[in-house]
Amino acid sequence: MSSCTTTTTTSTSAGTVILGAGIIGVSTAYYLSLSSSRPSSPSPPSEIHLVDPSPSLFWSASGFAGGFLARNWFAAEVSSLGALSFAEHARLASAHDGRRNWSYAPSTSLGYSAVAVDKGVNKRGDDWLRSGTSRAEAALGDNKEKVPVVSVEDLKEKTPTWLRRREGDDVEVIGGEGDTAQLEPERLCRFLLGEAEGRGVKVSKGTEAVEVLRDGEGVIRGVRLKDVMTGEEREVKCSRIIITAGCWSGQVWEKLFGATSETVKRLPVTSLAGHSLVVKSPRWAGAVDGEGCHAVYTSHAAFSPEIFSRVDGQIYFAGLNSAAVPLPSVAEGSTVQTGSIELVKQAARELLGSGDDGEDDLEVVREGLCFRPVTPWGLPIVARVPDEHLGGGIRTKPGAEGGVFLATGHGPWGISMSLGTGIVMSELVQGRPLSADISALAFDDKVVGKAVQV
Repeated sequence: MSSCTTTTTTSTSAGTVILGAGIIGVSTAYYLSLSSSRPSSPSPPSEIHLVDPSPSLFWSASGFAGGFLARNWFAAEVSSLGALSFAEHARLASAHDGRRNWSYAPSTSLGYSAVAVDKGVNKRGDDWLRSGTSRAEAALGDNKEKVPVVSVEDLKEKTPTWLRRREGDDVEVIGGEGDTAQLEPERLCRFLLGEAEGRGVKVSKGTEAVEVLRDGEGVIRGVRLKDVMTGEEREVKCSRIIITAGCWSGQVWEKLFGATSETVKRLPVTSLAGHSLVVKSPRWAGAVDGEGCHAVYTSHAAFSPEIFSRVDGQIYFAGLNSAAVPLPSVAEGSTVQTGSIELVKQAARELLGSGDDGEDDLEVVREGLCFRPVTPWGLPIVARVPDEHLGGGIRTKPGAEGGVFLATGHGPWGISMSLGTGIVMSELVQGRPLSADISALAFDDKVVGKAVQV
């Protein structure tokens, strides 16, 4: 089957198909359906379709990531988007009881050096994806508060009760409650999805887009969808396509435009796998009695753990990342690797267990593996794709009437930047003024140049 079909039928639909129903996709659907329900909008919510090939949703980072949020831990190119998203996370949680519905809570972030387990990993955190170091370094700057700890008693006042503390350990406060927060991403995703469906968004699970449909002048008029189980195909009219498929965005692009585009055969978006645990500890019952949530960044013999306590009494433990774990065909096919998860469990016992010997009194609630989309230059792509890169004479309707758009490659910040990305994508698609500066995230020469090397 060719990647594009030409017919003589012209559609005036301004419908939108969103390909990829992770947190970026559902955020985009949520805000697009919210704004398009206004009388002045060019697209009613009934014309928004959210499509994902996985039979069940939120099996990758959107369900298994830690849910850490930051206001100003970002590179300059994404600082505006990050700040917008952080503020929107707080606003949405306030408006919809996010604390109860998706465990949203402000948090205190700590850089923790435990002498018993710190093996001297001291590379900068801005390359943590490639080097296995801590992203907490991204927060360290002129406004960093360094708090040396000289005794166990003093240390106990600065660190959460669930973290093991010993003489000689050291802690840095790297983010206060006005700068960092956390949540459970799957529960947020399900809230956004439910709200979007309530406004008429159509959701197709276990379904993939296999073909772009064009009118007689080469203008996109829809997509052909296929049920991955039955092979049954159907057409959906649309003039706007948004690719929000995370690590799978390159595969979506290749299927739809790879055969036609002379410049971009496949997007330069790869995957970084991360193993994680959710545990319960007898030393953490939840954010009660005045003790708030904490995010702790530390180091271990094999990797740099990230540990987040949640308001519901659970603790998320992760940080073991690898670009070598193969990406499954769909997110639901992810399977944890025994050796990797055992390394994570050992580190959790050493850092969270009781007693000097690291007694294992932790209850494992869930083991997880997620894949985060990364670009070679370390920034996401949040942009409209110029028609010349679609190739094959494919055209889109001008302005808010049509277009092909991308929102992918957020790396470790997909959850944190999700709501802001959804806002600006809905604005970009509808031709509205943008709430954040995304000029450095364009589909430009850096994307094309790296795509040639894929």
